[in-house]
Amino acid sequence: MADYKEAPLASRPKTLDPAEYFNLSPEYRRAEEERAALRANLKRQYQIQLNNPLRKELIEDPALTRWTYARTNIYTHFRPTTKTSLLGALFGVVPLFFWFAVLKTDRDEREEKIKAGTYDRTYKISY
Repeated sequence: MADYKEAPLASRPKTLDPAEYFNLSPEYRRAEEERAALRANLKRQYQIQLNNPLRKELIEDPALTRWTYARTNIYTHFRPTTKTSLLGALFGVVPLFFWFAVLKTDRDEREEKIKAGTYDRTYKISY
């Protein structure tokens, strides 16, 4: 940890901050250990269920069920923010205006050449 160099555009991760890492209270350490023990116990129970050779039923993973529900019901869980509005405009509206301008100028230039008589209008099988 002593040879860790901070990136110029990123802050130091909280887990590598010496003030947060070394100066922890015993209550905080105890709470972290309890959470780690709980996570380990849940992982162990899931692995036992998953690797049971006599298993006949489906294993329910609540986190996976919540994730699947949120993915299938996107619009009930969508929150419009500035970022999503700008991204929607950038990928939804801007390309329409861009292609309209490109095709309109191409058509106008072709019409001008046709009116001036300088446009080569030979029959083309492929473009």
